[in-house]
Amino acid sequence: MTDPIADYLTRVRNAIMAGHRVVEVPTSKMKREITKILFDQGYILNYKFIEDGPKGTIKIALKYDPADKVCAIKNLHRVSRPGLRQYTGYKDMPRVLNGLGIAILSTSQGVMTNKEAKERKIGGEVLCYVY
Repeated sequence: MTDPIADYLTRVRNAIMAGHRVVEVPTSKMKREITKILFDQGYILNYKFIEDGPKGTIKIALKYDPADKVCAIKNLHRVSRPGLRQYTGYKDMPRVLNGLGIAILSTSQGVMTNKEAKERKIGGEVLCYVY
């Protein structure tokens, strides 16, 4: 697999389109941090790291509106990819959906949202947009 983050986003996107409540993805440090950010920002209901074998898996409980069964995540968009890395400074931080969505960045101080990176005045690689 050449792009594990794109695979992670695609598995979550496919589970949302199929209406699944839970999705399992193989784990890595980057995927763990992205999952924690999605939980902290309220895009997923819960998550659990399962250590089985050398890698393990992440179980993600997706968040749906009980009335009309619409998922909290409307779109997941991969920005930086192995063939074309996208970097940004803190002055040129991207605004997702005019501030309603988040951009997830990989910085020298860890994986964080665009708002947190702007507060700390650090730039980094823009991994994905979530709204």
